[in-house]
Amino acid sequence: MTVYVDDMAMPAQVGGLNAKWSHLIADSREELHEFAERLGLKRAWFQDPAVSSKMGPAKPGTYAAEAWHYDVVASKRKLAVAMGAIPVSLFDLPDLIHHRMEHGTCR
Repeated sequence: MTVYVDDMAMPAQVGGLNAKWSHLIADSREELHEFAERLGLKRAWFQDPAVSSKMGPAKPGTYAAEAWHYDVVASKRKLAVAMGAIPVSLFDLPDLIHHRMEHGTCR
């Protein structure tokens, strides 16, 4: 199992924090949550499109539903890489998510 962090660096204001944001994903939810906790992220920050999204819950088993992740600011991205997360391009995420769907590691 592996944890990945992309290079999106999208500027956005979330709450009172104006930062550049990227995505933290993993091969399994369990691994993602364990890594996120060690990284200092709150479980409440986990984004699960099958539960909620701007367009309502995504249909289970679809790519949209399986695009669960944590958003991380640049400093957390750097720390994640130092802790062993694999840095990837934003454009690698679809293949990584499809791979975990094909291998049944989504849940």
